[in-house]
Amino acid sequence: MSYKTVLVHVDKDKHAIERIKFAAKIAINEEAHLIGAAPSGVSRFIYQSRFIYEGGGMATHLDSHLDELRNAAKESLALFENTVTKLGVRSHEARQLDDEAGGGISLQSRYSDLVVIGQTDVDEPSSSTLPDFPEFVVMNSGRPVLIVPYTGTYETVASRVLIAWDASTSATRAVTAALPLLKRSENVDVVVFNADSRGDAHGEQPGADIGLYLARHNVKVNVVRQKTDIDVGNALLSIATDLGSDMIVMGGYGHSRFREILLGGVTRTVLQSMTVPVLMSH
Repeated sequence: MSYKTVLVHVDKDKHAIERIKFAAKIAINEEAHLIGAAPSGVSRFIYQSRFIYEGGGMATHLDSHLDELRNAAKESLALFENTVTKLGVRSHEARQLDDEAGGGISLQSRYSDLVVIGQTDVDEPSSSTLPDFPEFVVMNSGRPVLIVPYTGTYETVASRVLIAWDASTSATRAVTAALPLLKRSENVDVVVFNADSRGDAHGEQPGADIGLYLARHNVKVNVVRQKTDIDVGNALLSIATDLGSDMIVMGGYGHSRFREILLGGVTRTVLQSMTVPVLMSH
């Protein structure tokens, strides 16, 4: 298994350059095709319903606003093209989407092996994405989503990976989806928190089965079992720091109710406080 198509969300946010570089490194390592997708920020349904605005000059004003949004997307894609060309990505394309970010990226994700997006910066929110953009894509794309924090720079990609393992279906999907990265990793730690609380899901030796599964894929793996009295999300981030991990792999838990995304506690904590890139799968 390898990644053949990597999709990265591109916008005019000041943090975009770091996730473009991160996605480019993965594309180079995997010899994958890299797509930079820049949504205009307006729902595609507005374009489909444009006839509503005809008359009274409304269409003219709408067209002017949409042109501004499209121009912003074009400028973002110019940065993408310039960056990935300099980094030496052999196969890439810039794709402008007439759509809002969540729906547009989720739709394009379905034709990619991996999606790279950015964490929401609550102090300096992006003008082109909603605050729940990361969780919306995780829950609606049907693909593994790699979320890059808005702070820091990331010179290495999955050199030391930490897997949050709870024997759930979401965690299983995340581990399977991360295999191309795990195989390249110098070291993979599998952490199992409070295994007793999962009943018989872990088997007699918690973490042993997933460790053996990964070893058969020639992944260098170490299993860590821990009990914690604090919430698991913060415990996970803490052990990632202690182990020097440069990526976390985990399941993304939650469900949608209309546009509202109701997240599990660990997922919510990690999305809010991540300090290294996180690969999530729902």
